[in-house]
Amino acid sequence: MAVGQHQKILQVVGYQNSGKTTITRQLIADATASGLRIGSIKHHGHGGKPDAPSNKDSTLHEQAGAVVSAVEGGGALRLSIEDNSWELTKILTLYQSFALDFILIEGYKQAPYPKIVLLRSDKDAALLTLSNIHCILYWEGTTIHQQLNVPSFSLTEHAQYQPFLLQEMRNLL
Repeated sequence: MAVGQHQKILQVVGYQNSGKTTITRQLIADATASGLRIGSIKHHGHGGKPDAPSNKDSTLHEQAGAVVSAVEGGGALRLSIEDNSWELTKILTLYQSFALDFILIEGYKQAPYPKIVLLRSDKDAALLTLSNIHCILYWEGTTIHQQLNVPSFSLTEHAQYQPFLLQEMRNLL
């Protein structure tokens, strides 16, 4: 079975400061409230390693050379794995071991999964060449969203796009 073939996945993509994290957080909260078990993957596109809490025992384990470290408590497990080749397919393989209804991916523009594309301005036209666009969310003043025959919503139309996106997620189930 190909990675992602039976996993239900939706991507949120756009350039920096386009609102990806805000939209992803809203989707996670709304989907969770409707009873779905959601996993998320965020691409740290700013270069370098993502920040980790410092001076915590698990971080001290990493600094000492542990390839995998975890801390568990109160029903939560925080896991850190060092590997120089973290491709999205490898992360999705890891996620297969969890009982998830859906995976939301923030970033990884070139991945082949269904996408929500965020457009800040008409300068973001290159994003419209991405594959598998299911919906466009655009900032006021943006007109290029009209170039594709896919549903598009202004970011100010939360009451319209949020139910649409939840339904899209359910349609992918």
